[in-house]
Amino acid sequence: MSASLFNLQRDHLAHLQQAYTDLLASHRLDSVAIYSGHANPHFGDDQAPTFQTYGHFMHWVGMADIQHSWLLIQPEKRPQLHLYAPADFWHLPTHLPEEPWVTEFDIQLCSEKPLPTLAGRAAVIGDIDPTTQLALDAQYQPQPLVNALDELRMFKTAYEIACLSEANRLAMAGHQAAQAAFIGASAELDIQLAYLAASRQRESDVPYQNIIGLNNHAGVLHYQHYDLSSPTKRHSLLVDAGRRFRGYCADITRTYAGPDAPSLYRNLIDDINQLKDTLVESVAPGVEFIALHEQMHRLLADILIANDLFQGSAEQAVDEGITRAFCPHGLGHSLGLQVHDVAGLRHPDGTLAPAPEQHPALRLTRTLRPGMVVTIEPGFYYIPMLLEPLRNKTLPINWSLVDLLANCGGIRIEDNIVVTENSQQNLTP
Repeated sequence: MSASLFNLQRDHLAHLQQAYTDLLASHRLDSVAIYSGHANPHFGDDQAPTFQTYGHFMHWVGMADIQHSWLLIQPEKRPQLHLYAPADFWHLPTHLPEEPWVTEFDIQLCSEKPLPTLAGRAAVIGDIDPTTQLALDAQYQPQPLVNALDELRMFKTAYEIACLSEANRLAMAGHQAAQAAFIGASAELDIQLAYLAASRQRESDVPYQNIIGLNNHAGVLHYQHYDLSSPTKRHSLLVDAGRRFRGYCADITRTYAGPDAPSLYRNLIDDINQLKDTLVESVAPGVEFIALHEQMHRLLADILIANDLFQGSAEQAVDEGITRAFCPHGLGHSLGLQVHDVAGLRHPDGTLAPAPEQHPALRLTRTLRPGMVVTIEPGFYYIPMLLEPLRNKTLPINWSLVDLLANCGGIRIEDNIVVTENSQQNLTP
């Protein structure tokens, strides 16, 4: 671990200590206990799904797999970590890393599942059962406090940005390996395995299920399978895949044309790449993210016209919902300890800021401020269920060209961006 990251983490913890002290005072609380969470077995089974530690717990303790543990925060006192560490010959015992947060905490290793002792007016946050709620005798999940802690996570410290940057670096190694596997005519599963090997992670460690879509599978926004054999024709590959570093997530998407793709598809990839770059350059403090999303649709209309896919005006393409049929998802979202990080659809005071009716899939409606980290991910897709209703309308869509793209599925390009004091910083190499 570098000395610079060591110092950044110390500063991050000091920032959290002061921020929590201020929030506890404003909410008239003496302490807050944060539960790490735990995995529950599948119904009727003794196996549990992949687990992720509760985000507010990870904000302090940068490990994504701590279970049955508690963090107690009190003003003017060192954070107390009650870490569940049973004697167990079935599993590797809990091991604390050599990182600064360890020396900044009072740590108690517990062989039994712990329950913190709370004093004064306390709050508890996390996924706990009703029996534990009663035993702790504290306010459970008070929404105003949770909203305030979510808002705190919206603005990243220098340490968090360094972690996000490293997650991006590691993820891009995986993306490069995935592209090489595609060139080598690999199947979707082989491309996934190449990605995992190059990014140095197990499948259970990824921040979200990797999307590895060949050909028309690239048009399924959250494609969830991996074919075991390579297709006879290789039109396209879409890879939406990430990496964690100390809990912080990279979320990157790249799209590639195969040897059997039409030239139109190759042109569209270049155009969507340029669209992404234009939108990244538009990221700055004071910019409304909804306005960026609307800018994406206006520029996407220009791309449709320039490639003769639509023979009307850009205004008509947007107003008639044509661009939404070709790109039904939002431009991006907040990014941090969660891939779709908290507070993206709330105002700073915690009140709801829902997506506009015409863009219901948008996950971020905030005014951009320094310290926010967002994704910028424009796309273009051939999705039959969205395009079919347009065929029944009298619209100047060049269906013969559109249908040339059916086997290519779609295009998405995604980078991770920090909003800085004057403009932005692209974390994606």
